[in-house]
Amino acid sequence: MTDTTLAPDAVATAPQVREIGIIMNGVSGRMGYRQHLVRSILAIRDQGGIELSDGSKVTVKPLLVGRSAGKLAEIAAEHGIEDYTTDLDAALADPRWEIYADFLVTKARATALRKAIAAGKTIYTEKPTAESTAEALELANLAAAAGVKTGVVHDKLYLPGLQKLKRLIDSGYFGRILSVRGEFGYWVFEGDWQPAQRPSWNYRTEDGGGIIVDMFPHWNYILENLFGGVESVYAQASVHIADRWDENGEHYTATAEDAAYGIFELAGGVVAQINSSWTTRVDRDELVQFHVDGTHGSAVVGLFGAKIQHRNATPKPVWNPDLADGHDYDADWAQVPTNEIFQNGFRQQWEEFLESYVLGTGYPFDLLAGARGVLLAEAGLQSSAEGRKVELRPLDLG
Repeated sequence: MTDTTLAPDAVATAPQVREIGIIMNGVSGRMGYRQHLVRSILAIRDQGGIELSDGSKVTVKPLLVGRSAGKLAEIAAEHGIEDYTTDLDAALADPRWEIYADFLVTKARATALRKAIAAGKTIYTEKPTAESTAEALELANLAAAAGVKTGVVHDKLYLPGLQKLKRLIDSGYFGRILSVRGEFGYWVFEGDWQPAQRPSWNYRTEDGGGIIVDMFPHWNYILENLFGGVESVYAQASVHIADRWDENGEHYTATAEDAAYGIFELAGGVVAQINSSWTTRVDRDELVQFHVDGTHGSAVVGLFGAKIQHRNATPKPVWNPDLADGHDYDADWAQVPTNEIFQNGFRQQWEEFLESYVLGTGYPFDLLAGARGVLLAEAGLQSSAEGRKVELRPLDLG
């Protein structure tokens, strides 16, 4: 044995890498392509996979599914992907593909999810999971009866700002949390003199559009995972701009709301107010911002940033409408340090779901959680239509 030769039992053996085939349906869409394919699955593939908590390692192999073979071929060629098809049924019947991932428009999602459940595939899907609470709960029950593991995208919980907020909550910084105020939105151009940043179906109720269906499922999982489950909602939905122009420059009349103003009562007594709007010009640090007030301190967080003001550092404002107030209130806030490296939130959740799938552990963000998001959206629309507060009923399997 030479100086450079190692005894057999001293040779480090690299962990065997398990490859997981993933059907990715709807990758030609903006979210499916950018966040799920490129920034999540391909990023995991290109780094050679991920190491799990038990020391094993997994990587991923995508199968692209869509209606246009030409678009799929173009995406596959650009990213070195071997497999694509327009035949979803054939993909679901192939045992090489273990996970079905859905990024379709909402109207097409439930049908595809039913097929995936019937095929016994593990499911990972965007939200909303269905167009109605009854349908969303039906899907959750079908998956449970079939023994199918499911995951629903909860991407905003993984934003750096909200992870900092969770750290503050877990540390007891706030004392008793009193209220949450949220502001989300930006100006989406009408499409006549400047192209709109969102697809036209977002503004048509008949196509599954509307900001309540789009955003209330997000607010539901943020509120229930950080502050308490939503027990009631009062919402006002508005079509502020009815005249819009589609992707082909054709005029159409918006039938779905472009803004919603909601008040949510949470378990434990916290009150949340969240404005959602595609008709507002931004005057805040980030496109989404939450202001949380507690007995011991307050915080303002966005996508990335977070700042705090403890009760011991709170100024004593005096209301006097006859004198200009020269106090710099912004200077009274302290920035929360990052203290860790945050990766893309979609990718982080994908990695957590893959680990849960391989190790067989419980996963909280399942189709039942997705159904609660649909319930809040449905209740918000009902509240606006009837002009009253709507209580949310508990959702259970069975």
